[in-house]
Amino acid sequence: MAIDLSETLVIGISATALFELSNADKVFNQQRIADPDSAMDNYRRYMLDNESTPLDDGTGMPLVKALLALNNHKRADDPLPIVEVVVVSRNSPETGYRVLKEIRRRGLNITRSAFTAGEPVTNYLEAFYVDLFLTTSEDDAQRVIDSNQCAAAVMRPPPKQAFQGTETQVRFAFDGDAVVFDDASELINQTHGLSAFHRSEDDQQDIPLSPGPHAKLLIKLSKIQERLPGRIEYSPVRIALITARNSPAEMRVINTLRSWGVYVDEIFFLGGLQKARFLKAFNPHIFFDDQDAHLDPAAADVPSAKVLYPSGSVLKSVMSGKVRQLKK
Repeated sequence: MAIDLSETLVIGISATALFELSNADKVFNQQRIADPDSAMDNYRRYMLDNESTPLDDGTGMPLVKALLALNNHKRADDPLPIVEVVVVSRNSPETGYRVLKEIRRRGLNITRSAFTAGEPVTNYLEAFYVDLFLTTSEDDAQRVIDSNQCAAAVMRPPPKQAFQGTETQVRFAFDGDAVVFDDASELINQTHGLSAFHRSEDDQQDIPLSPGPHAKLLIKLSKIQERLPGRIEYSPVRIALITARNSPAEMRVINTLRSWGVYVDEIFFLGGLQKARFLKAFNPHIFFDDQDAHLDPAAADVPSAKVLYPSGSVLKSVMSGKVRQLKK
């Protein structure tokens, strides 16, 4: 009988987002520059020689451990796991053996994996029912965003200090525009200014925003909250929306979430205050945003990941132009 994971939260994560593999990547990249023909052989030899060397946590490890712990809350009559984690890697099965060995050493309940020997892992996400793909590869994340398969994000390096998240909850923090919601409102802000943005959002406060690249993930998380025992206010999954919006652009956000049937535990309308200050207090296992200006300070304290704009997005062109102007 085939297993259907459509009601389970499925996280796909690359080996480099789960474990700290920067040294292995450095071996490959340095050799690729010096002698491309032998780069893969040297990388394979390095991974085989270090098969028994423990790996440190990657940025995604705290989230994965907390999510897997949610299965301890599963009701006895519930046949499906609440969460599944799938490791998807461009390693070959041979070089990926080190990753599998580390998963077993740590006792992580990860039973599914794919090793594609350099082929795009993104081809297999839909087959695995993946709701969120976490990677350190911008190319892979962009491919997923463009295909609209699922939510995707590029993991930042781990926080400077080892992250200490709560063990009784999984905490997600999302930016709003261009992450949970589409980028139409942010495009008005970037091209016509804050006053025009406020007027537009106030005028349309009763018209729901269109879904963004992480909308399906947020809706799935809300459904997972309903599967967990106890009142939703005390759920082992806690969700925060942390947005630079403020009055009079705030009402449209709440009306949109209501129209989606989504319960969000906390919303912060910051009006330009630095998000990192609030993220340090909320202490999420993962924070998703589309702008480096918010991610750079936040990543020092909490695991953070960048949500890319679709390749054909007008906002992507606008933001790229602003970055080029700043660099001049």
